[in-house]
Amino acid sequence: MIGRSVVRALVERGDSVVALSRDASRAKLDVEVVEWRRPKEEPAPAAAFAGTDGVIHLLGEPIAQRWSDAAKREIHDSRVLGTRNLIAGMRSERPAVLVAQSGVGYYAPRGDELVDESAGPGDGFEASVVVDWEAESRAAAQLGMRVVLCRTGVVLSPSGGALEKMLTPFKLGVGGPVAGGDQYLPWVHIDDVVGALLFALDDGAVEGPINVTAPSPVTNRDFSKALGHALRRPAVLPVPGFALRLLYGEMATIVTTGVRAEPRRLRELGYSFRRPELADALEATLSSS
Repeated sequence: MIGRSVVRALVERGDSVVALSRDASRAKLDVEVVEWRRPKEEPAPAAAFAGTDGVIHLLGEPIAQRWSDAAKREIHDSRVLGTRNLIAGMRSERPAVLVAQSGVGYYAPRGDELVDESAGPGDGFEASVVVDWEAESRAAAQLGMRVVLCRTGVVLSPSGGALEKMLTPFKLGVGGPVAGGDQYLPWVHIDDVVGALLFALDDGAVEGPINVTAPSPVTNRDFSKALGHALRRPAVLPVPGFALRLLYGEMATIVTTGVRAEPRRLRELGYSFRRPELADALEATLSSS
């Protein structure tokens, strides 16, 4: 979802792009694609990095699935071992910058607390995965690379992700706040995910963790109300937390809890948000879907 949008934006501005993919025949990208079949078992092909200025790293098993023991291992290892092997493949070429995907799951739920990049990690499975993931990305600094860790929130995109899963009940008029609705939802529009990634790629002052979230986080209740308004459907039927836990198990915690993350570093560094307001972001997403 994010990778295709990033590639498109890079090509549109005139960059030469090489994409790494586990299956080149399925990548469906109009750029050079280098196959890297087993990211967890082997270093990335060094030839892919020849002459490159920077790397944007988005590899990882989707986290929005039932967390069986096998799924947990894949979520963790695809990120941790995949990042380790990515960096192993860059040892001879050494691009100047690694912009690495991460997530606001690093912080874990914190209620109403406003959380910026200075906050430490929280507890739980998702936080532990992000801590290990970021540790592997930071190892690129030992190669002399500038490293940016993009702690991304819930992405609003017309081509998949969290919003796609929410649309059906809302379109049927049975959507509403989840588990009381008081938990914060750190949303961000895909245009600003791409914008922030390219900003981090280009600007040498960007280093370390940045929260890639909209400047105005909202509660799940307010998000549900805004989505219902955008769809012109009621959004008043509450979804009890226990129902989600029955459906998704432990993974339901990423929906029933939340974090009030703010993009302090991006604002300090001068990034200009393209879609800072939720109503506009939802309208833009739905009109493109």
